Amino acid sequence: MIGVDGGGTKTIAALANLAGKILKLAKAGPANLRNVGVEKAAQNIALAIKKVLLKKGKILSTFIGLAAVEEEYKSKIRKIKKEISKEKGISKISKAKIEIGSDQIIAFRTGTDEKEGVVLISGTGCVARGWKGKKEAKVSGWGYLNDEGSGFWAGQKGFQVILKELDGRGPKTKITKLIFKEWKLKNKEDLLKKVYSKNSILRTSSISRIVDKASKMGDKIATSIMKEVGKELAQSAISVIKKLNFKNQRFPLVLVGQMFKSKTVLSTVKKEIKKVVPKVRFLKPKVEPVIGAVKLAIENLK
Repeated sequence: MIGVDGGGTKTIAALANLAGKILKLAKAGPANLRNVGVEKAAQNIALAIKKVLLKKGKILSTFIGLAAVEEEYKSKIRKIKKEISKEKGISKISKAKIEIGSDQIIAFRTGTDEKEGVVLISGTGCVARGWKGKKEAKVSGWGYLNDEGSGFWAGQKGFQVILKELDGRGPKTKITKLIFKEWKLKNKEDLLKKVYSKNSILRTSSISRIVDKASKMGDKIATSIMKEVGKELAQSAISVIKKLNFKNQRFPLVLVGQMFKSKTVLSTVKKEIKKVVPKVRFLKPKVEPVIGAVKLAIENLK
């Protein structure tokens, strides 16, 4: 089996046997369809798959989870498959059953084997999605220009307060000192060159980690940003919970993504959601979302 998680920062492919044991893992560039387009996403997916293929053995099933595929790219699934199959060196998978679904379902299944529940994702982008019976609900996940609570959003907030300080329009913050030190910057121009580079989305998103570091050091502005992230994410999850009428039930809420490595974000999310949904069961997977893709690849054989 092959499972693939195509995200905004990187693509991870995993080769597994029928029992679900991971035999090989590999990485390639990003595969967010909105950010890089169908052709580039297909190239990176194919590259990650090629890296995990073995000379011996037959591939029976492949599940590829992609950001934005359930939104505006649903009609392009056939084209995405065709573009992936065009790439050299992956003929082994073209003969197998290939399924393409959202990164949300693989993230959810990474944390639980249950079919009903909610997933809240916050990495470069963010989204909340839930499943109950034949009903589904999705909130957020509209791209980096509107993903409140994402790494990009937090990084953008951090970037704004840095520039306000440098202009003399805002208070001093440890975020500025940290970014100049970690990025080895000499002046404002160096900062602008770094952020407005070819990888501006990823670069901006990476500032969120520096904001969290400043928050741990007691910076009030940084802490305020990270708490705001948590509150925005909680609102997205609560909206899904209400749409699916999970409010008075015990159900799994799977938390996935780099932003939940922040203790401030994680504690804020839990606190805000618990106020509204006391019976919620939080799950934070210890493995990568690609494991959810492997699970779904195995299920597709049954």
